[in-house]
Amino acid sequence: MKSRFPFQAPSLVALATTLALSAGAQAQTLSPALMFSQNVQAQAQTEQGLPIFPESQYRSDVASVEDVLGYPLGSRISSPEQIRQYYDHLVEAHPDRIQLIPYAESWEGRELFYVVVSSAENLNQLDDFESNMRRIADPRSLNDRDARDLLEQTPATVWIANSVHGNEISPAESSMALTYHLLADQSEKTAGLMDNTIVYIDPLQNPDGRARFVSRYYATVGLSPSADRLSAEHNEPWPNGRTNHYLFDMNRDWLALTQPETRGRIAAIQQAYPLIFVDSHEMGGDLPYYFSPEAHPFNPHIVGPQREVLEWIGRNNASWFDDFGYDYFTREIFDAFYPGYGASWPLYHGSISMTYEMGSARGHQFRTRDGDILTYGDGVQQNFVAFMSTIELAAERGDELKQRFFDYRKNAVDQGGKGDVRSYVFPATRDAAGHQKLASVLTEQGIEVYRASESFRACGEEYAEGAFVVNAAQPTYHLIRTLLDDNVPMDDDFIEEQERLRANNLPDQIYDVTAWSLPLMFNLDMQSCNRAPRVALERFEGERIAQGSLDNPDAGYGFIVPWGDMSGVRFLSAALQEGLRVRSSDLAFTHDDETEYSAGSLIISRAGNPDDLTATVERIALASGAAVKGVDSSWMRSGPNVGSANVKTMHQPNVAMVWDEPTNVLSAGSTRFLIEQEANYPVTAIRPAQLSSADLSQYHVLLMPATGRGSYSQAFGEQGRENLRSWVQGGGVLITLGNATRFVIEGDNPLLNSSLEPKSQPEEVSGRDTSVAEIITTDEQLNHRIQDASADPDWVSGVIARVDVDQEHWLTAGVPERVNSMYIGRDIYTPLTINHGRNVASFAASDEVLASGYLWDENRQQIAYKPLVMVQPQGRGMVISFTQEPNYRAYVDGMHLFLMNAIFRGSAQASPTR
Repeated sequence: MKSRFPFQAPSLVALATTLALSAGAQAQTLSPALMFSQNVQAQAQTEQGLPIFPESQYRSDVASVEDVLGYPLGSRISSPEQIRQYYDHLVEAHPDRIQLIPYAESWEGRELFYVVVSSAENLNQLDDFESNMRRIADPRSLNDRDARDLLEQTPATVWIANSVHGNEISPAESSMALTYHLLADQSEKTAGLMDNTIVYIDPLQNPDGRARFVSRYYATVGLSPSADRLSAEHNEPWPNGRTNHYLFDMNRDWLALTQPETRGRIAAIQQAYPLIFVDSHEMGGDLPYYFSPEAHPFNPHIVGPQREVLEWIGRNNASWFDDFGYDYFTREIFDAFYPGYGASWPLYHGSISMTYEMGSARGHQFRTRDGDILTYGDGVQQNFVAFMSTIELAAERGDELKQRFFDYRKNAVDQGGKGDVRSYVFPATRDAAGHQKLASVLTEQGIEVYRASESFRACGEEYAEGAFVVNAAQPTYHLIRTLLDDNVPMDDDFIEEQERLRANNLPDQIYDVTAWSLPLMFNLDMQSCNRAPRVALERFEGERIAQGSLDNPDAGYGFIVPWGDMSGVRFLSAALQEGLRVRSSDLAFTHDDETEYSAGSLIISRAGNPDDLTATVERIALASGAAVKGVDSSWMRSGPNVGSANVKTMHQPNVAMVWDEPTNVLSAGSTRFLIEQEANYPVTAIRPAQLSSADLSQYHVLLMPATGRGSYSQAFGEQGRENLRSWVQGGGVLITLGNATRFVIEGDNPLLNSSLEPKSQPEEVSGRDTSVAEIITTDEQLNHRIQDASADPDWVSGVIARVDVDQEHWLTAGVPERVNSMYIGRDIYTPLTINHGRNVASFAASDEVLASGYLWDENRQQIAYKPLVMVQPQGRGMVISFTQEPNYRAYVDGMHLFLMNAIFRGSAQASPTR
């Protein structure tokens, strides 16, 4: 193919190197204050020509980044406020060709927004075009003629989303380059693109994370930016800028929608239904540029025509990158299997979505392992070229893209009405709060959810009024199957290759978790059915938390709150913070009015509480979603009475958690999020340096999130370990999550008498005497001989495992007999012996333990019956250990009550000095 260029694009790398050397020489004669200014200016000169694109002729009446912000594009890492300032200026100056639309607010109060750029004629009809796309997205309401007319009337659309990881810095800057070019360039090519496409640009998906990165980077950089990967500016402190305020990786959040940024983005996309969605990222600076097609495995609900378009886009990008002389790679590392990526989720709505990954300078400049200097401007420019290539493809093949989008949605309805799975039914006989939340999460994703208005029978089962029903014959059929099926399989040939790699002690290619079924993670009963139920249905349109209720508010004795879902937790949290006297039964009971209550249910008597108790209880009930019942007597037909030792006073615990290194950023964030945002309860974050020697007597509960780099033993030292032991024995409740459990099993006198298991291996491996010479006569003998007898279990990327729960322990109050937990990693713990404590939850038998995902067979056999949750008393306190994280990504909702029991009920069971 003939080059598009009459010239060779200048090398930004070469310019950066020359100017850096020049600036270094001049700096020898300058004062320190001037040296920093001179060096930054030299860096600014490097990128002053950005963006670079053939035949561009920029209008003088469109302000550049330098005109508005005072520095050339790509010469400085712009803060969220500076990016917003530039866009506000463009919108004010050119309202006919660019619109700014807010869509969410971050936890730290920053407004998230996207801009829409197109010709003045197109933007004047934007509302009509978006309405057209929403109509096209529901073929059930269109005949073929109407659909054809809408497709012809509506321009192609591209959505470019940037920097969901706040420290992946160049895409956000590239968004300004793209916007400037589309508005300022007078070439026929750009005018044609604007006539034929509508471009949505989300400049900054994670403003809180970027603000954290930018402030720390410029606080660390010296007289001139360093390219050395060892320099402080290239090694962010904990937590780095990747995550949002609550330390979530929002590129894993698209299926559970736990964060407000994600929820807003999902809603915005469903207003426009873009044909192409680009999620622009950065990766390690030693790699060049990545774009589609994706690596294997593909999710089976990504259909053939979509994969074909991914190939089109990749080839067009490659052509442009060849012309510019940019290296790239495809089909490696970044797969399209997990649906919770920004680059995946739109695919299940019929769009074409993909990730772009630029090698990151992670600052102004970075020396690669090949010795090249990669600049920030290099990333800004290469992203810009990829964006322009994508818009070009959309403009040139817009008719095909629109038709394929419509066909995808139309075929989805047909498949849902004819396939083996035509509906999903949730009996909703327990965990009302969980069903309400899941139904809302599905609805937010564009899935139609219904509730039965009467009892009915379907697929051999009887269901009561109020059951939830999801019919598969919807345009979102593929998303429904992806989110609700127990298991989404990977290709057999991919699995075979992973087993081959593992057998040769090579790393597998599984990029993320292999299981994510929302009903399983919520631990809700669900039946898939081969036909749609014949029953009167009402469309569900509720919020995540239903309004609670108070029955019999004038009851003489007091009130009872059922325990068993998060509405009870929210009620308890608010009641304790309001200063109410609340008691909770360790055992199930039946009240005199014949109502049965599970263990953990709350009892609030009028005696010992304020005179305005009724009003307070009603207010809390309505907000929490709890169904509270007033009772005239304390008499119980069965189970403990209120005065029993089995009914505990629920004291208001002072809760702390470990924060900072060595905690895993994601684990720390999700732990804090669940306590503060799901339970609405305050938690104090304390760094290890303070925990090692501080007086902790004011705290009742301490949570230790999973670790990342390093260990708690290193962070605390022996002094810190003994300080924690003394606190626990004095009545503290120490809760370990995931691999934090390693800390409490270490030492000669561990806080938890369990241990980590090595990999279970055949006797020929584990029992051999390596000090004796042996004769090897078969391949099998050789294979046994080369195995490491002390190896750890193989790493598991992530499956959903079934867990059996001891129903006779206070910690399991309200928790069903079987729950589902994520299993990730390689930690397998020995059960506690009965003289040390209780294994209150254990993985199911080997033939039942795997609920979803792909699990190595040896691991499947070895984790069977091993503990998930252990409790060991220590003096007046206790250690509660979750061997897997119940807080993982905050989306294993079926485990959240278990964690809250550990916090609130654990505190009530301990005996500190109060």
